[in-house]
Amino acid sequence: NNMKLNKLLTGFALSGVILGTSCLQLVQAQTEPKVDERCEVSLNYDVMVEPKKLVMSEKGTEKYRIEVDKLFVEGKQVNLTDKQRKLVTQYADEVSTQVPEVIEVVNEAVALASQAVSMALTPLMGDAAGAKFDEMMAGVQKRVDSVAYRHGDSFYLGATEDSIQNTFNDEFEQEMEQIVQNSVGTIMMTIGGQIMSGDGDSFEAKMDAFSKKMDNLGQDIEQQIESQSKGLEAKADRLCDRFENLLVLENQLRQEVPELAPYALTQNSTKELRE
Repeated sequence: NNMKLNKLLTGFALSGVILGTSCLQLVQAQTEPKVDERCEVSLNYDVMVEPKKLVMSEKGTEKYRIEVDKLFVEGKQVNLTDKQRKLVTQYADEVSTQVPEVIEVVNEAVALASQAVSMALTPLMGDAAGAKFDEMMAGVQKRVDSVAYRHGDSFYLGATEDSIQNTFNDEFEQEMEQIVQNSVGTIMMTIGGQIMSGDGDSFEAKMDAFSKKMDNLGQDIEQQIESQSKGLEAKADRLCDRFENLLVLENQLRQEVPELAPYALTQNSTKELRE
């Protein structure tokens, strides 16, 4: 599957957090904004935004860059007409505005998921959850920071399929699985203790009581993070509106500047151009 922008916006790293912990599925449901199909777009290049410079790269190799009103394709400057120069500047300004906003939403999604996971685990495991949970989230945040980050006035978004796969790879999954496996004994003992100490004379009654407790926990999490989740969803929707405009602008730019025709930032624009 291609890496979709909407998955990035909704915290692609959460797959690692949810590994092996079925009760945390509800966390994903409550922290995943419903982003419409306009964001079903695959990015073909990693994007670096710096003051007065925009760089599109693939696997660490620069494909093209824009420096204020100058365009360089494969390292060679392209002579631009006034009309082309205006489009290039407009496009660079739009990308440079949107990339920091995407990065902000990604980090908010991860923070919201972290809060929800903590709220789900703490009632079940108490303090025993703390160290393992912190270790897990540190691993997730480290990977997120490698593909969507801000350093001073520079912003980097490595949202291509290649970048995502290289970051959230088998090694990452193994790290998360190991943390979960190391915690399974504590989790099972704690949950077992809670079940047996619950209301009810029979084991079946105690299980029913525990099930209701879990349902109530899910409702509590939903209520407590509802406003934050809706806020995140609204931000994602606004990004989608602007991204739709960016696709139109990019198509126009690539039609007006032949040197950029082979370098579609998105899969959608490639498809539209072919049609």
